[in-house]
Amino acid sequence: MFARQPSDHITSFMQILIRGAAVLALAVTINAGPWGGAASAQAAPEAPRLDDLREIPYPARSVAGNFLAAHVAGFAGDTTASATFYRRLFDMVTDDPALLENAFIAFLADGDMSYALRAAERILESDPGNSLAQLAQAVGDIREGRFAVARSRLEQGGRGNTADLTATLLRAWAYAGSGLEEDALLTVDRLEGEAGYEIFRLYHGALIASFLGETEIARTRFSAALEAQPSALSIVDAYARFAARDERTDEAIAAYEDFLETFPRHPIAHANLEALRDDKSLPRAVSSVNEGASEVLYGLGSVGISDGDDLIALIYLRLAIHLAPAHDMALATLAELLESRAQYAAAIETFNAIPAASPLQSGAQVDIGMLLEQLDRKADAVAHLEALIARDAQNREAHVALANIQRMRRNFPEAAEAYTRAIALLGDPGPGDWTLFFFRGASLERMGEWERAEADLRQALDLVPDTSPLGEAQILNYLGYSWVDMDIRLDEGYTMIQRAIELAPDDGHIIDSLGWAYFKLGRYEDAVRELERAIEHLPNDPVVNDHLGDVYWRVGRRLEARFQWERALANDPGEDDREMIERKLEIGLDEAEADSRKSEAGEATDGAREGG
Repeated sequence: MFARQPSDHITSFMQILIRGAAVLALAVTINAGPWGGAASAQAAPEAPRLDDLREIPYPARSVAGNFLAAHVAGFAGDTTASATFYRRLFDMVTDDPALLENAFIAFLADGDMSYALRAAERILESDPGNSLAQLAQAVGDIREGRFAVARSRLEQGGRGNTADLTATLLRAWAYAGSGLEEDALLTVDRLEGEAGYEIFRLYHGALIASFLGETEIARTRFSAALEAQPSALSIVDAYARFAARDERTDEAIAAYEDFLETFPRHPIAHANLEALRDDKSLPRAVSSVNEGASEVLYGLGSVGISDGDDLIALIYLRLAIHLAPAHDMALATLAELLESRAQYAAAIETFNAIPAASPLQSGAQVDIGMLLEQLDRKADAVAHLEALIARDAQNREAHVALANIQRMRRNFPEAAEAYTRAIALLGDPGPGDWTLFFFRGASLERMGEWERAEADLRQALDLVPDTSPLGEAQILNYLGYSWVDMDIRLDEGYTMIQRAIELAPDDGHIIDSLGWAYFKLGRYEDAVRELERAIEHLPNDPVVNDHLGDVYWRVGRRLEARFQWERALANDPGEDDREMIERKLEIGLDEAEADSRKSEAGEATDGAREGG
């Protein structure tokens, strides 16, 4: 991870900032995410601490040992371990510029600002033009109210397009901190004329004007920013808060309502809308220079995520949180980024740092439960989610998370029960609720309750919106494959699978379903073609291996059939499937199927004798 130089990271990251407003808009767009539910008034259950969730490595005694360990940890994306080893190196080695720079980046990515600022100071002694070191030091200066010093650093570090946007916006906020209103707005307006920067100019110009009490300027810029990006919650939220304080509550309510038409369950918009409807006041979007500068870094960190540059995103988000430790969306975004990098313990610690009063806290606690499951803390995961439900039985997201965990564990009765509790809290199901019916239907199908499962799957198909073609494809595939596999409604099932293929032509599971439908319809050559295509997408899927073996047997390719069945066994099939595959290897497909039919007939007769 740390092989590239910081300047390379900044350069590659900042290139996306000149590609146009469409990309830049992401910097101020807050995704709806998995954050349903309002914040609970009660304290969240205490989550385990980072050092309780993972073993923090102990530094080596030698320089070489720590260097190697830091490099391996960095390459693996483990910022906590990497920073641990670099801290020891930092204290042991003072004259190696490359090591110092790598250590600096590791400290930033891990959020260790104490060591990061010390490292930046050392770097600047020999390389005063290092833009990332200047940025880190400037952030530290802004945090401590040294605004003139921060501006000076940003002028030194902000050379060319690679750093100009960040430096310009932070200098503007530093001018605002000094009360230099005209200089602050003129600095923001330096971005005028750059198409890709316009949304930043409008948004931060409005925030600065509002902060400095320039109501007319703020009103104009907020309106222009909202018109340019009506689906960006950062802008919608700031506009609405300003409009409400400007005695335009109806316009503030309308802005939230319009946003919620697209993101109907976003907790921040929902909570603030309800507050305005209840005649409650909302605080300013930005009430300090630190918060304004933090918003700059949070927005740019979000752009880094959208472009796949995790390291620069980590650095910017860590700097944002250093300036404003209670920035709930920066914390949530950082936690999600850490989760995507499989740093589950660090993600839990970050989610738990979201303020208790934030509308995001409830969703964060649900996410902690899922992360505990990822850490194989199975008992802790269930206990955490059950504690959330015990405190608030209406917490639908906690019910859903518990259901998902049970489904992944193949505890299908418990999963179906939890999905049922979540569905009972819906009221009138809407398009966003199709997954609940789909997953409950899948759980019921695995329990052998096909009639109830089919009803749920049909309900999911009715609810899934046109904007979710992949979701529709999954439902069509599940229904169609189930019918085909049970030898009922073969033609209808085949038609559904064909429609699923049109929606998701490269999905190996759906291609497998089409091949299996051809097998059931006796169209063996077509089945061979599709199942061979499916195996290219899913070479190690035991079901696809098993299906391909069956169709090879039917067309007389017996050796290839046995090879595929052996591969299926090697790929860990379900227990029932394993028994059948072993039987086919022993006596062949025809005899194995005949034995299976006799067994099923015998069970049916025994059941009839016992009164069903």
